[in-house]
Amino acid sequence: MLDIHGLSKTFDAGGRGQVVTALNDVELSIGQGEFTSVLGPSGCGKTTLLRAIAGFETPDSGTIDVADRRVCAADRRPLPAHDRGIGLVPQDGALFPHLTVAQNVGFGLRGWRRRQRRSRIDEVLELVSLGGFGRRRPHELSGGQQQRVALARAIAPNPRVVLLDEPFSALDAYLRESLRGEVRELLTSIGATVLLVTHDQAEALTMGDRVVAMRDGQVIQTDDPRETYSRPLDIELARFLGDALVVDGTIARGDAPCTVSCPFGELPIASWHGEGGPCNVLIRPENVRVNEADTVANQVNAGLVGTIVGQEYYGHDSVIKVNVPQLNEPIPVRVFGEQTFGLQDTVRLAVDSAVCTYPR
Repeated sequence: MLDIHGLSKTFDAGGRGQVVTALNDVELSIGQGEFTSVLGPSGCGKTTLLRAIAGFETPDSGTIDVADRRVCAADRRPLPAHDRGIGLVPQDGALFPHLTVAQNVGFGLRGWRRRQRRSRIDEVLELVSLGGFGRRRPHELSGGQQQRVALARAIAPNPRVVLLDEPFSALDAYLRESLRGEVRELLTSIGATVLLVTHDQAEALTMGDRVVAMRDGQVIQTDDPRETYSRPLDIELARFLGDALVVDGTIARGDAPCTVSCPFGELPIASWHGEGGPCNVLIRPENVRVNEADTVANQVNAGLVGTIVGQEYYGHDSVIKVNVPQLNEPIPVRVFGEQTFGLQDTVRLAVDSAVCTYPR
């Protein structure tokens, strides 16, 4: 449905002859009906990628195909944005304040017959749970309702691809989480092919069938959300995706190492990069088990003893910080349910899951 090959784009930084590479030979393919999240920090090129697909930026090289139709190539004039069959939901909704909700939704339906246009507007407003809101103005709506109108406007012309440009960033936390699920369910139900651009890790992981991780204008990893989080390409991506503890380890040299030796003991390896020898070991806070300090210490992988020096309570879980003499930084541990440990308590930490290792 959406195929991108060799896409590159540079910008002149401040007119001083300095060139910034926003996109560097990007390759990406999205199938019909797939919901793909593009994730990365500010400046990684994800917004430029979205704007190039939408037709608001002209790449220096590469091609963009939408439904087997070439909309952009270096050797020809690119198709204008309105002729690409793409719907866009911008970050702030960008509704026209002087138009009613119905007029906003019908903005992209010019050329349709009046009766068809009215019927389609009513249909998509019902889809986004705004039936009966057609005569209202944007300022009479809540933030979540405004984003629903922006979504209705994007899908009204039956686009081949829907682009979401950080559409929930201006909403409060509760509304952001609830609207994510609604939008995902709606777009899936109509079989839309979707590209979501975001810097929010939770948003990318919960909404996408696949996650495309970008850095410095390049796609560095494309995988399903679970694999992206549990087996990231490198330590930098691991830290960007969530809390991470990195400790020194050693892998016995061999063709297929299965364990790594580290301060937590001998741990099974989920994925490894590079050859055997010294390495970095990635451990997520939720993979650390916390017990009373007098837990039997002579068992395999009994773990490390430390002192609780910090607590962060989130309601559904807590993160405690444990200072361990053998390590240079406190260990974050995610504790689910009721937290029974207190500051300055002495505890024993152990890891009971496979880990990822990286060259050091």
